[in-house]
Parts: sequence; structure tokens; C-alpha cells
Amino acid sequence: MKRTRTYAAATVTCLALSLIALLAAPRSVRAFDVEGVGGKLGYNNPENLDGTASVAVHAELEKPGSRVHVLPNMMYWNVNGVRDVNPNVDAYYHFRPEGRVSPYLGGGLGMNFIHNDRRDESSSDLGMNVMGGVRIPGASNHYFVEGRYTASDVTQVSVLTGVTFHGR
Repeated sequence: MKRTRTYAAATVTCLALSLIALLAAPRSVRAFDVEGVGGKLGYNNPENLDGTASVAVHAELEKPGSRVHVLPNMMYWNVNGVRDVNPNVDAYYHFRPEGRVSPYLGGGLGMNFIHNDRRDESSSDLGMNVMGGVRIPGASNHYFVEGRYTASDVTQVSVLTGVTFHGR
């Protein structure tokens, strides 16, 4: 249990330091700019467990003029005495130009730090994410609805909705 918490803390620290370094880098060095930050809320159905609510926070990075976005994010769910803290780095491609309703497809990798309170067991494993959804532009933000599949020791299927608050 202590080892998993150490890995979780190290992963969160690395993600935070990476984001700070990205923000501090000169504009000419960065390939991707921070487009905004936001959150997701939805329904997650982990394998062999009841469905539950999940929450996530994300930063959205975009190369100017590109339809490719990179999303470092952190997801969390808790059901039946089992919980997962899940830092990810995902990327997606939206098919229509910025400012228009657009479908998107993407994927990524993440770590699943799972703790089972009933057995007092912890584990961590690498997971692969596949996602697709629809981006909906707003006046100063964008909204989305997303389906997500995570292949890991505890396979997960999710339906999420969220918002990205633009920094521009």
C-alpha cells in the first residue's frame, strides 16, 4: 500500500512539474500551447464492479493551427471499496475546424493506481485509452461529450461530459 502511494505521489509530482515547465518555456521552444483547463464528470463501469461516477481534471494543449490536442489529465472513481487514481496523457484529433461542432477520436496511456479497501491491497498498472466524442464550441469555452475505453488490469468503459475553459 505504501509503495503505491509513493508511485502515485511521484506521478502526480512529475505531471505537475511537466506542466509548470511547459508553461515556463519560451513560446518559440514550445510545440504546443496551453489552450485551457477543465474538467469531466461522468459514468464509469469498471470490470467486475458496479458502475459509478467518475471525475477528472485536464489541461488542453494545442499546436496553433492544428487539429491535434494533447490532454494531460487525472481521473478518479470509487465503488464497492475499490478506487482508482488515474493520471493519463491522451491525444485526440478533431475533424472539423476550430469553432465548429466536431467529432473527435483519440487515445493515450495512463497509470491506474487501484486500491481495494476490502482486501487492503494496492496495485498499479499501465493502461491504454481509446476515446471518441463530440466537441461543441461556446463563446469562450468548449464543451464535449466523450466515450472512453481503458484496457488495463481493471478494464473500464466510461461516458463523460465536460468543459474546457480557454485561457485566451
